[in-house]
Amino acid sequence: MNKERNLMKRKRTKKAVTALLATAVLLSGNAVSQFYLAQPVFADDLVFPVEAFRPTDDRPLDKSHLQQPMTVQSFEQLDNGVKLNLGAQEAYIRMLTSDMAKVSLLNKGDKEYTSVGIAKTDWSAPKFKVKEDDKRIVITTDSLTVDIKKSPFGIKYMDKDGNVINEDGDQGIGYENGKPYVFKKTDNNENFYGLGEKTDGLNKRGKEEGIWHQDPFPYESKYIYQSVPFFIGLKDKKAYGILFDNTYRTYYNFAKESDDYYYFYADGGKLTYYFFNGPQIKDVVDRYTDLTGKIPLPPEWSLGFHQSSWAYSQNDMEEVAAGYREKKIPADGLFFDIEYMDDYKAFTWGKKVPDPAGLGKRMEEQGFHQVNIFDPAIRALPGYSVYDEGTAKDLWVKNPDGTNFLGKLWPWNPSAPPSSVYPNFLKKETRDWWSMQYKPFFDTGIDGIWNDVNEPVSFIAKDHWTLPLDAVHEDDNGVKHAHEEVHNIYAHLEEEASYNAFKKLKPNVRPFVLTRAGYTGTQRYAATWTGDNHSTWEHLRMSIPMNSNVGLAGHPFVGNDIGGFTKNKQLGEICTPELFARWVELGAFLPFSRDHYNNDGDSPSVKQNINRQEPWQFGKEVEDISRKYISMRYELMPYLQNAFKQAHETGNLIQQPLVFQFQDDPNTYNNEDQFMFGDSLMIAPVVEKGATSRSVYLPAGVKWIDYWTGEEFEGGQTITKQADLGTLPLYVKQDSIIPRREVQQYAGEKKLTNLTLDTYLNGKASYSYYQDDATTEDYTRGEFNVTDFHVENKGNHVEFDQDKKVQNYTSDIQSYTLKLHDAVEPKKVQAANNKYAEAGSIEELNGQERAYYFDANEHVLYVKIPVDEKQKVKIQTQDDIDGSK
Repeated sequence: MNKERNLMKRKRTKKAVTALLATAVLLSGNAVSQFYLAQPVFADDLVFPVEAFRPTDDRPLDKSHLQQPMTVQSFEQLDNGVKLNLGAQEAYIRMLTSDMAKVSLLNKGDKEYTSVGIAKTDWSAPKFKVKEDDKRIVITTDSLTVDIKKSPFGIKYMDKDGNVINEDGDQGIGYENGKPYVFKKTDNNENFYGLGEKTDGLNKRGKEEGIWHQDPFPYESKYIYQSVPFFIGLKDKKAYGILFDNTYRTYYNFAKESDDYYYFYADGGKLTYYFFNGPQIKDVVDRYTDLTGKIPLPPEWSLGFHQSSWAYSQNDMEEVAAGYREKKIPADGLFFDIEYMDDYKAFTWGKKVPDPAGLGKRMEEQGFHQVNIFDPAIRALPGYSVYDEGTAKDLWVKNPDGTNFLGKLWPWNPSAPPSSVYPNFLKKETRDWWSMQYKPFFDTGIDGIWNDVNEPVSFIAKDHWTLPLDAVHEDDNGVKHAHEEVHNIYAHLEEEASYNAFKKLKPNVRPFVLTRAGYTGTQRYAATWTGDNHSTWEHLRMSIPMNSNVGLAGHPFVGNDIGGFTKNKQLGEICTPELFARWVELGAFLPFSRDHYNNDGDSPSVKQNINRQEPWQFGKEVEDISRKYISMRYELMPYLQNAFKQAHETGNLIQQPLVFQFQDDPNTYNNEDQFMFGDSLMIAPVVEKGATSRSVYLPAGVKWIDYWTGEEFEGGQTITKQADLGTLPLYVKQDSIIPRREVQQYAGEKKLTNLTLDTYLNGKASYSYYQDDATTEDYTRGEFNVTDFHVENKGNHVEFDQDKKVQNYTSDIQSYTLKLHDAVEPKKVQAANNKYAEAGSIEELNGQERAYYFDANEHVLYVKIPVDEKQKVKIQTQDDIDGSK
């Protein structure tokens, strides 16, 4: 069977399988239905056993054989905590900071464990005290108390006021047949968030979860593409976090069995977890990302809009690039999927891209950045240089007998023998070698790396489409590790190699790596997209809580395939104009914003009946809607860049569930269809087919302004917003400053000479504006500016001032435009002796150095302020008390 026929079978097969399983889900309401479990899967002339699509077999915790309760027999104080003698076992409780503890339970003589997900291990011990009595050993810092019960052994965490934050359950902690487990007490008002990419909503209370990534069928599976064993508990409006640092498959039962306890455990490995005290969710995420790594600042172009399809050829890429530029829809990235390769051999160009260097040059001239997909499976073909070199260096994953493991990826052919090897990324030698494989692609002009099927996938039914659990990965010390231990970190190690390719080959250029799979800490190497979603309203809705939990698990640079990737007309999985319009409205406000679609592996310009998904394919109305919202994203680029700066410094989320900012408001705890975009903008997308209005909850404690109408609302209420197809409900938190700029068609097209400060003022508003070159890593050497803006309503006047806190970057900004909403016409505007002239229009204002313009119809005041204005700008809104103007 030739390659083309194999590929088409693969495409039809995946589509048919997805259709069948999606049908099962719809019939049963469960991801694993009786229909799904019982039926074989047919696709053309192929038959698949259903075992090929079941999740890898779970290993339930046998609660009738839990470890017997332990007793603390003695303890030793350490420089950062205590070591407990528990008889045959010992425990370490180390205070890494005043609000973060590491807990390890080990057999005597075993070393404490730290996974590759941990970025920082050199913590300076905080100040703490240890006290002991007959029943307890108590460790106290200035913000956390760790109360250790001696018999039966258990741990209780309390805040500085003595309030219990978290406490071990009566079942305790220990090992059951080699499986480490921890039970915790809970009550009815505790909620749970995090664990990364999941399809079952925001709040995990009452649910069972698993951490083991795989290529899922259906998408709504227990196991999906990402494995982050970190969650946040929210109890009595106070937050804490727990990272179960275990790379084996892990499980969570969040009070599904009982309202009195929850528990987590793993298939193997050591019992190691980190406890983080809040009390704010922001505090927990900040400290968690101190431990596992903050995201580096991405290049500005990666924050733009991107376009991709399964099978773009060189001609397609050039046609799509021209389409975006001709139609004035901003875009920065164009992505090549697997069809660009020569016979699916990684790190090769095939006949569909006859002139990669010429293409790279033309893309650069038009302001596009090219990103290529790379898969970890290497075809075992003698004469293929990547395979030959890796074999000579002995860099592949092994079978238990020491031979190279052979799996199956591309080209798809179920009847063919396994034909691909997999790099052993556990070795630094392999990762370094892999980094260098990108050189020819960097040389031809690609700017980004897109890593796919890196769970890793091998299409062999008995292994559940991954590597067998007993496949062998050897580390740098010659120690052999089974795949069941390495599986969850395989992609993480690949991302490290890809990230380091930029360090080695493109020094001082900010890396852009996109991954499907990842572990805790992968955020320090790569952005995440949520894999092969479907063109359905259900998946549009699902994407919001999914992205929120990915962000809460430390991965703020996240997005979904806008419009949906997978299509099936028989099941109604097709991207209609209405669905795309609603999705692109939402997608313009995702941290990572990309339109990507499945076209059955055919060049879309060749097979004309494919349901194409570039914005202009849906007619003029949807094209205009796409242009409107994508242009808004580019206007908001300074705001978005500063949101990423906050994520880089504090772990702050870019797409935030409402509970992230408003945890004192219980009405946000289960809100799944709204989110904050940065700290000031609330997005309430329409996610129901045919809807032209929706209910919007406005969190309590602040006032909200309708972005489109200027109408003001008190928080703590639900309103109804009318929203025709072109309207995305969008609200601004009062007393916010939102930096904006003129629209560009791509990052770097125009210099930023005027920064607009879009200000919604009641009392006072502040904003710390960060700027660097947005391209290089010079910011790591201090080359950036920080300017603090303050705007305050002082009754009879509004005052603006700036504080240039850091000025180490040569900026092109020459002026600011202070844009005050809900304003009144000023009596005068001046800064000390510098009087501002009144302009008759925006155009006239833009041509002056110091001036203002009042739009009486919109009640908006524009004040043009030179960047070097050293005095406070005073906007007189009323006569002074003495009657003077």
